[in-house]
Amino acid sequence: MLASCVIFSVRVMSDVLAVNAVHLTKAYGPLTAVNDITVQVAQGEVYGVLGPNGAGKTTFLRMLFGLVRPDSGTLEVFGRSWQRHGVTSLSGVAGFIESPRFYPALSGRKNLRLLAGLDGGDATARIDEVLDVVGLTDRQQDKVRGYSFGMRQRLGVASALLRDPRLLVLDEPANGLDPAGIRDMRALVRRLADTGLTVLLSSHDMGEVEQICDNVTIMKSGSVVHHGTIAALRELAPEQAHRITTTDDGRAAELSRARGLAVTSVDDGLAVRGPQKEIDALVADVVDAGIALRGLTRGETPLEALFFMLTESAAAGPSAGVDTPAGARR
Repeated sequence: MLASCVIFSVRVMSDVLAVNAVHLTKAYGPLTAVNDITVQVAQGEVYGVLGPNGAGKTTFLRMLFGLVRPDSGTLEVFGRSWQRHGVTSLSGVAGFIESPRFYPALSGRKNLRLLAGLDGGDATARIDEVLDVVGLTDRQQDKVRGYSFGMRQRLGVASALLRDPRLLVLDEPANGLDPAGIRDMRALVRRLADTGLTVLLSSHDMGEVEQICDNVTIMKSGSVVHHGTIAALRELAPEQAHRITTTDDGRAAELSRARGLAVTSVDDGLAVRGPQKEIDALVADVVDAGIALRGLTRGETPLEALFFMLTESAAAGPSAGVDTPAGARR
């Protein structure tokens, strides 16, 4: 169980964007990993960069940390850039790219003490606090080699929080976690955001982003295919899909179309999409027609369906009707 409260210094908000990336491009030979993307994150929000593997999410985060230099475009963090301010542009920024790494033969606490010593300042004084925040107080003396993957992810968040950051950057924080670990990580991110901390995270899981993010940028093959709020995405999403299996799928398909439902044949039955009340009525129609209903299950969620539509079939470039990055609407 994670701690129920977070005690950090009060974060002062301003109109300066936490992240202001404009027309970023990065190529590796013939491969364009990031292609002219613009991502703007306002202070105090939870912002998701979403896309399948290979979409360019991690390359973008590497540019943010200064680990990779863009070929073109500009990138500012709280108004500072690597070109003008060097390493000080990352003041107030913490996080990890891919999975965090620790000394496996040392305890969680000793790993944090080493990192706090590198950070200097009062980072050491925050060790107890950050361990409590991520729910590792009872396991702090255990060697990291005995930690589960989820515990190492939480220790990674704890190490980032030692810096008392204004911006927390997380690369696929729930990747590889079991359902309980995913639940705890989502709760942790939301609680941190409630303190005023800005969180920028990448993910390939629309369900994760939907539950914890305010705004999202969706990428495909290095390009942005959509910017928007989660609320706006829900408005664009199709109806909930259901999987139906019967003893006469041909007749069931006819009944579905008669009710105006979108229906397609799949390996184990029919995929039917439409308003829930019409799905309910279809089930009654099938039974009334003397057809045995063998199965009725929910398919992908509406937002998952939209995600696949955007990343599997969309052409590169911003989606229609969206001309302003979500984070700029503040």
